[in-house]
Amino acid sequence: MRAAGCVFAEEEARLLLEAADDDATRLEALVQRRVGGEPLEYVVGWAEFGGLRISVAPGVFVPRRRSVLLAREAATLAGTTTDRTAVVVDLCCGSGAVGALVAHAVPGIELYAADIDPAAVEVASVNIAPYAGHAFVGDLFDPLPASIKGRVDVVAANAPYVPSEAIALMPPEARDYEPLIALDGGEDGLAIQRRVAEAAVPWLAPGGALLIETSKQQASTTAALLKEAGLRTRIVRDPEIGGTVVIGQTMKGAP
Repeated sequence: MRAAGCVFAEEEARLLLEAADDDATRLEALVQRRVGGEPLEYVVGWAEFGGLRISVAPGVFVPRRRSVLLAREAATLAGTTTDRTAVVVDLCCGSGAVGALVAHAVPGIELYAADIDPAAVEVASVNIAPYAGHAFVGDLFDPLPASIKGRVDVVAANAPYVPSEAIALMPPEARDYEPLIALDGGEDGLAIQRRVAEAAVPWLAPGGALLIETSKQQASTTAALLKEAGLRTRIVRDPEIGGTVVIGQTMKGAP
């Protein structure tokens, strides 16, 4: 595997052995998939995310380590809701990793997840089931229950933010295997973020927050989008994991 370019060959071999469960034929098939360039997470069926094992499947966006910052900040804000059950939405949820980690950190939240990709929602449903979460297929906020409109304390959005022209520059594991819809953020990378910012405020409770993962280079522009939507904004970074999140909050007195 090292000869095939796998940087962490020994660790990957251990994970493949575990996934094969002592079946030599299965092990050979798994090794061939990995050597062929398929993401390790697809091959073994899960990704490590903030200490959780998140189920993934081919064709579903693989959660990145940097997104732990999004989950961490969302959990911090959800944890400040002490007078009632916090309502949290994992938007553009992919595998549901962010929502699962928030619910793991803040037990008892009311968790919803949504994605336009049915394959992603199928996997997200599995990952948030232990936390009594609900996953929906549809465009941004559209599939969410009307009953939570104006009641959402935290929206954590990992909308695609790679500019269309930059997709070709991504590592082969991403550009060749992961769904384009989960990567392509339009001409400037911010097309989906704009739509999220424009639509979020009516869903937020007084004092509610919208958190959007973005890149270091795009952060100021993402913050401007949230500010234009009437939210008080701040940028949070974690250089250790390469994470950047923009947080926008409504005033306590009004959504």
